[in-house]
Amino acid sequence: MRTTWTLMPARPTDPDAAELLWRYFEEIVRRYHRRPVRPGEVEAAMAESASGDLVPPTGLLLVAYRDGRPAGCAGLRLRPDWAELTRVFVHPDHRGQGGGAALLAAAERHARTLGADRIRLDTRADLVEARALYARHGYVEIPAYNDDVYAEHWFEKLLCELTPRGRGAK
Repeated sequence: MRTTWTLMPARPTDPDAAELLWRYFEEIVRRYHRRPVRPGEVEAAMAESASGDLVPPTGLLLVAYRDGRPAGCAGLRLRPDWAELTRVFVHPDHRGQGGGAALLAAAERHARTLGADRIRLDTRADLVEARALYARHGYVEIPAYNDDVYAEHWFEKLLCELTPRGRGAK
């Protein structure tokens, strides 16, 4: 059976987006602490790293639906000339079905449309699946571009081919 992914812009407060963001943070907290989540930890993480700027004109949040059900999300924060990818998440019930690739492709299309020439992101060492996904899709490790206390790896992908000026011109 062929899986159908549909991606739609959403506000972080929309019910499907809010549920996916909560699940994203729940997984991030659980994996960071290597134990079950304690009461209040997800809410604290969500407050510490708010998603309210993932709306125009400062950003964008995409919700991925698999066969009509909310299954993943990805956010973009707009910077001058580039975009930061954040909140990339595919619900465990939907992993291995192409959702991560669909989210990256859609985020890259939106970033180009919004004027970004590259996407950057940071991630942690324990998120090995995410790091493998980014590498598979052309993201390369770069030096740190921020001082996020949880970040251990930084990646970048150029979104357009840069043509050297003057070469081949007559």
